[in-house]
Amino acid sequence: MAHYLELELVEGDRVTPVSFVPQRFIVAGWTGRDRAAMEHHMDELEALGIKRPDSTPVFYRNSVTRLVQVDTLQTPGPGSSGEVEYVLFNIEGEIWVGVGSDHTDRDVEAYNITVSKQMCDKPVGRQLWRYADLRAVWDDLRVESHAVIDGAEVLYQQGTLAKMLSAEDLMAALEAQTGTPFGPGDVMMGGTLPAIGGVRPGSRFAFSLEDPRSGARLDAAYTIEVLDNVG
Repeated sequence: MAHYLELELVEGDRVTPVSFVPQRFIVAGWTGRDRAAMEHHMDELEALGIKRPDSTPVFYRNSVTRLVQVDTLQTPGPGSSGEVEYVLFNIEGEIWVGVGSDHTDRDVEAYNITVSKQMCDKPVGRQLWRYADLRAVWDDLRVESHAVIDGAEVLYQQGTLAKMLSAEDLMAALEAQTGTPFGPGDVMMGGTLPAIGGVRPGSRFAFSLEDPRSGARLDAAYTIEVLDNVG
């Protein structure tokens, strides 16, 4: 049975609903344009025992069924956390941009990053913007996340896309490394920013992508339900 995402293509005041069947799902990692900031994020993860990659960027294949639109995310243990990311969708040959969370199991990440990326579902927002309409202001687009940690909501991540590889550079790197273009049906998460105060789990995660020209936002949120690990 095909796995569907119910999406909305937003163009000004016009909203077009689309039932999208993803064919390939890729999580891009280590996509920082600012090397110092990326080194900081690597240091964060090394402090958790997570080995840094040999080269960057890195592309992790995931099951398309990991792409979800949920209010509650069930995780296999308490050591997971979200990451706000821009998300590229190739819908019938045209690139659209949304926002998502690369929710990752940090305990598993300590010994195998690829497996950790496959452990948790990846929530994505329903609304998308046309990439061609954003190209001129891409670097000014802003991502932000908030997390509820120990009962208090905190600003978890914040910054512009100027800190990460552009969509075009990321798609070019994917093709160079894999030999396949970012084609129709493909979905790719574009990388994240360092966590303010360090990577840590929470009970709720909210994330957004904002266009500073209009103040328009794509956003979504979910609570985290930790399943018992009975060994």
